[in-house]
Amino acid sequence: MDVQIGDVLQMKKAHPCGGTEFLVLRVGMDFKIKCVKCGRQVMLPRGKVEKNIKKITRE
Repeated sequence: MDVQIGDVLQMKKAHPCGGTEFLVLRVGMDFKIKCVKCGRQVMLPRGKVEKNIKKITRE
């Protein structure tokens, strides 16, 4: 899957704050993503993020 820094990912599962959109800050074996709604940053393994993506928006 071609995910790049600056992309906005719409996820299948919502963040605890209720937001479903995340901004990609870092790409590699792990993804560093930031919730667009509350601003919380999270590091997650690549497989878990790719499995959970519903839509990718390029910015």
